[in-house]
Amino acid sequence: MKIAFIGLGNMGGGMAANLAKAGHEVHAFDLAEEAIARAQENGCQTYTSVRDAVQGAEAVVSMLPNGKIVEQVYTNDVIGHAPVSALLLDCSTIDVATARKVEDAARAAGYEMVDAPVSGGIAAANGGTLTFMVGGSDAAFAKAEPILARMGKAVIHAGASGAGQAAKICNNMILGATMIATCEAFALAEKLGLDLQTFYDISSKASGQSWSMTSYCPVPGVGPQSPADNGYQGGFAAALMLKDLKLAMEAAAGAGARVPMGQRAEELYEAFAADGNGGVDFSGIIKTL
Repeated sequence: MKIAFIGLGNMGGGMAANLAKAGHEVHAFDLAEEAIARAQENGCQTYTSVRDAVQGAEAVVSMLPNGKIVEQVYTNDVIGHAPVSALLLDCSTIDVATARKVEDAARAAGYEMVDAPVSGGIAAANGGTLTFMVGGSDAAFAKAEPILARMGKAVIHAGASGAGQAAKICNNMILGATMIATCEAFALAEKLGLDLQTFYDISSKASGQSWSMTSYCPVPGVGPQSPADNGYQGGFAAALMLKDLKLAMEAAAGAGARVPMGQRAEELYEAFAADGNGGVDFSGIIKTL
């Protein structure tokens, strides 16, 4: 299948590489020369514009920084330039309203489109073990699933247009809050004289267990390999966690939902990022405790 891939950053680069590895003809575009070079090394054909990349594509996949850019790229360079038969898949994490707006515009022009944000981080993007939360019609999901499956371990239909984004921001609100609670617990355990490996051995098998504890432990040398073992570099940047928490707070305000834990997590990550830690993995917030 001929697939255009727009956005080859930390996440998109690995995703595009996995599509090429699976035998797809990947036509890739990014503004960064380094990302373009990496895509070429990974078997992708590269282009100097989005419009060139989407010419003749059977599917268009995007992984972009924010809703404004997603809307601009699809409105100006994808819709009306990719074949109407091409399936459009946006894997960016953006606000629900913009996702629905872009998908409405695509459908009005005759395209099928899904919003398919991901969970799993850079390692999962490189390893092809992402989880995709997909919003869109049943027909569009059926077409999207085999493409997404080449980049992930789970592809779940969350519901209609925008449902993938809703699931993603709710999921990451849980992640942000539980990571802070996990960091607090390790800091308290240490102050109470507990050996941190012993505490992990207990909590990871008890009611305190969570993904933040057992899959992404914020303490170096404890649990499976995580960014904590690499000086909190790589993984999922605190600035991106803050972005997702802000999207969750925006959605909560619009829906009239009360989310005090999510709000407090946003405040803590905002302070952490403002202190020069935006590029640090989000589990590095343990250093502030």
